[in-house]
Amino acid sequence: MFSFCIALIVLLIGFMTYGRVVEKIFGPDDRMTPAVEINDGVDCIPMKTWKALLIQLLNIAGTGPIFGALMGACFGPVVFLWIVFGSILGGAVHDYMCGMISERHKGASIAELSGIYLGKPVLYIMRVFSILLLLLTGTVFVTSPAALIARLTPEFLGNTFWIIVILLYYIAATLLPIDKLIGKLYPVFGVILIIMAVSIAGAMIILPQYTIPEITLADLHPDGLPVWPFMFITVACGAISGFHATQSPMMSKCITSEKAGRKVFYGAMIIESVIALVWAAAGVAFYGGTQVLSEALSESGQSGVVYEISKQMLGNAGGILAIIGVVVCPITSGDTAFRSARLILAEWTKLDQKKILNRLIITLPLLGIGAVLTQVDFNVLWRYFSWSNQTLAMIALWVATAYLLKNKKHKTASLMTALPASFMSAVSLTYILMAPEGFKLSADIGYPAGIAFAVCLFVVYLIISSVKKNNGLCNGV
Repeated sequence: MFSFCIALIVLLIGFMTYGRVVEKIFGPDDRMTPAVEINDGVDCIPMKTWKALLIQLLNIAGTGPIFGALMGACFGPVVFLWIVFGSILGGAVHDYMCGMISERHKGASIAELSGIYLGKPVLYIMRVFSILLLLLTGTVFVTSPAALIARLTPEFLGNTFWIIVILLYYIAATLLPIDKLIGKLYPVFGVILIIMAVSIAGAMIILPQYTIPEITLADLHPDGLPVWPFMFITVACGAISGFHATQSPMMSKCITSEKAGRKVFYGAMIIESVIALVWAAAGVAFYGGTQVLSEALSESGQSGVVYEISKQMLGNAGGILAIIGVVVCPITSGDTAFRSARLILAEWTKLDQKKILNRLIITLPLLGIGAVLTQVDFNVLWRYFSWSNQTLAMIALWVATAYLLKNKKHKTASLMTALPASFMSAVSLTYILMAPEGFKLSADIGYPAGIAFAVCLFVVYLIISSVKKNNGLCNGV
């Protein structure tokens, strides 16, 4: 209990302190944002800061901070440390920089930003990589909520029925101007999501039968999976997520002031981490240990575990409210996953998105592919999503590092992103070398290879930053 409460406090302090450091390094000013300068009535539309914050939260808070946190809790309370410090030093920095750099490039996607700051070859790689990730994300966020809704409805309304319903909603959310459907529904859903997390946290604290374990560095995973690198991939959205690099540019088109960036981008990630912390704690507290939690996840799946925790902790009424919140999470990330894919393809093809026909030309094939992918096993999709997700986070952090090197006078400013970029580089390579869906190599190979990869990239960064400093190429914006 003590560790859980301290973790919550540290997240809040991180937003108020390190969040301001990140903001100061970036240096927001009074220039016109895309929402004001472009204002195309479809994607670039001015929004109030509180609404942009709630939409950003719903965009990024898919099943990751819930399902991923529950699976991460199988490693034990050590997951608390990754959620807290991964978010403050990595995830929230990642989201803020992606959103603000995009805002300064008229709302450009992470793929376009990669081309600008890392070169044309990276542009083409990132276009393909981002679209594949978004398709996987959208598909994952169709199947998981459909399974959960099916549990609450009559048997004849099964998974297939709800998959079709969700896909039809995705078509509307992808096509319509952002303020028509997303802008109206998301603030309401955001409030529900926050109430759900607060309710689960309150139940754990108040009810005597639940004991939240204290932080330990011990690896308690019942299957013996090592914390490094598996936990850092499993938790994904609760600490740092490359998926957010595809979502932040969406709100960069809607904020009306650069000074709103810390609240919208950094703040939404901190809130998501609170949600992840709550569910990681709830998983172990409810089942009493990682062994039983792991068995429950294997037998009932992530949706079943969420349903059981919610119903038992909060009763029927509270359980339904909590489940609605859990259903809202993936659906409101799935629709914006397809919307982001549409925007990336629109940048690539130069199709004007003011015209509904052009939006249809891109949207319908995307949703068709997503419908086919729903037939693939969820656990297989999640594993590939998780790795590609964290690999994209690594690339996005290197993009931010290149931006800071180019635009800031002091090379030390870029350490803010270079250090987490190096860390995620080690995580990404080590995982794919060792994972069952990867090369299945031993830790004796995976560990040194991952560390060597990260060190090499960091050395290249140091060389480039020294050259830029000596040549006087770093000039302020």
